[in-house]
Amino acid sequence: MIFLELEKLNRIIRNCKKCELWKTRTNAVPGEGPQDARIMFVGMAPGRTEDIEGRPFVGPAGKFLNKLLESTGIKRSEVFLTSPLKCFPPRNRKPLPKEIEACKPYLLKQIEIIRPQIIILLGEVALETLLKRKDVSNVRGKPIEKDGIIYFPTYHPAAGMRFPKIREKLLNDFMKLKKIIQKLQLS
Repeated sequence: MIFLELEKLNRIIRNCKKCELWKTRTNAVPGEGPQDARIMFVGMAPGRTEDIEGRPFVGPAGKFLNKLLESTGIKRSEVFLTSPLKCFPPRNRKPLPKEIEACKPYLLKQIEIIRPQIIILLGEVALETLLKRKDVSNVRGKPIEKDGIIYFPTYHPAAGMRFPKIREKLLNDFMKLKKIIQKLQLS
């Protein structure tokens, strides 16, 4: 039943026209992973590679995320990957508030269907969308419990690729995440 509910939502997302991004997208990117995933990663928005393939985290930032997952012993196949925005913003710009508001119900429905125990918030867009907080540097690496879910904010992998200091902090955060996941017995 969960599978059918998530697949129905994915079809709705792929055909969405709630904001102007549908006009420029190649593919909407609902997300992917097990419908009963206990771990969910939420990024910012699909990039160009994701737009072409219709899959989340398959571009350069996704490849870096894969390395981060490997470093913690988390299998990509066991987590659900998604973003607040389901369509590629032109020129890979930051999503507009009205675009996030149009897509946010989809993300909330994914969380409701999947019911993860921990959600890793990759960057400020994810943090602001789900926890209404803006500065990831002040809360990164610190678990926040809300509505029975543990949220774990950290930097987006794309920032870690560009800035060596952020990369180091991101690696440290993933080591903290590994301990939390082991404690929760999720891996």
